[in-house]
Amino acid sequence: MNMNDMVVISVDDHISEPPDMFKKHLSGDDLASAPKFCTTPEGTNYWEYQGMQMPSVGLNAVVGRVPEEYGAEPTALDQLRKGCYEPKARVDDMNVNGIAASLNFGSCVGFDGGRFHKAADKSKSLIHMRAYNDWHIDEWCGSQPGRFIPCALLPTWDMKATVEEIKRIAKKGCTAVSLNENPTIQGLPSIHNPYWEPMYKTLVEHDIAICLHIGAGNPAPHASMETPIEAWISTMPISIVVGAADWLNLEALERYPTMKIALSEGGIGWIPYFIERADFSHERHKAWTHSRFKGTKPSEVFKRHFLTCFIDDEFGLKNLDSLNEDLVSYECDYPHSDSLWPHVPERLWETVKHLSETRINKITHLNAMKFFNFDPFKHHKRADLTVGALRAKAIEDKVDITPRSFGGAKPLAEGEAPRVVTSGDLAKMFAHHAKGGSKAA
Repeated sequence: MNMNDMVVISVDDHISEPPDMFKKHLSGDDLASAPKFCTTPEGTNYWEYQGMQMPSVGLNAVVGRVPEEYGAEPTALDQLRKGCYEPKARVDDMNVNGIAASLNFGSCVGFDGGRFHKAADKSKSLIHMRAYNDWHIDEWCGSQPGRFIPCALLPTWDMKATVEEIKRIAKKGCTAVSLNENPTIQGLPSIHNPYWEPMYKTLVEHDIAICLHIGAGNPAPHASMETPIEAWISTMPISIVVGAADWLNLEALERYPTMKIALSEGGIGWIPYFIERADFSHERHKAWTHSRFKGTKPSEVFKRHFLTCFIDDEFGLKNLDSLNEDLVSYECDYPHSDSLWPHVPERLWETVKHLSETRINKITHLNAMKFFNFDPFKHHKRADLTVGALRAKAIEDKVDITPRSFGGAKPLAEGEAPRVVTSGDLAKMFAHHAKGGSKAA
């Protein structure tokens, strides 16, 4: 086996939604009150919904941009590669990158649909969330059969509507949902509350996986506003450990042995210690904690239920024996700044080539196919989805990957020394874009 023989499925990528995404799925007042794509007098873009202004549609969609301008962040749709918001162009970019299939999270509505949760009029939110799911499943995924894994949002503020939506999207062939790892920040009961029982039951009955994406619930902490931004970026994936520990202690996992939870964009290298620590904590403290682990180690529960995902994790792959190799998958994170696009195969091969062909196939695509009940080979020959075949198709289609510059990097004055970018700088930028601002702070 060599690099070009790999079939790679990415279980975590992102969409910068197009302005017309609701057009085919709503009409009349429902369409008029849906999230609106707006342009400032300066030409920058943002979304507006029920009085809220959502960050620039292109925030952090930096693939194809010169690295020096990553911190400037795109602020307008025309600064993005079309693959960020057009499914056919996304497939072109996947071909360049040797990616056979991809699961995509939303941007303007939040990874977990958080904007619909924050809106005051929940009756409208329900209508618009359902329309978003229709666009995502029928248009984005449906237009390119076998290339996208559908992932829907749920109106968890209304449990009856949540159950109904699970059943509706299941009929459409959707096999994944994205949830907030900590719903208490949305004013909802914790995941341990009986409130969630109907959702857990219905998801398991329909064999639908739960995706918990970093940043949707528990915040990724940073020490101070003066903390260098690289310190914050370094710990962002590991921040999912708070949610992972909470869900690992979920009593429903004992009652639903087939429940499936993906820790999206969380990495894998930290997990051996995490589950070792969970086992130690349980053994040391179970006499007084009234633990929910009844005769089963936390590490065993984790290895049964949780899909772990990595962008670049050489250490984790060298310690695969400490994980469940049947629940480890690759993620590209297109179009975010961590993404290795268009060089995923080269880096991925360097980190997996020491493994057996069986293990490589599991990690690159077979685990994802099984976990998400997704079979791209129903629509495409396997030979046409290898890294080599997809890249040959990209060359044939003349897909341009030339880096572009939009002049976003701030020039230094004569004699001025470069200043380390801080967490505070990023916080200001997010706040500025959230107001529909025209320039990065």
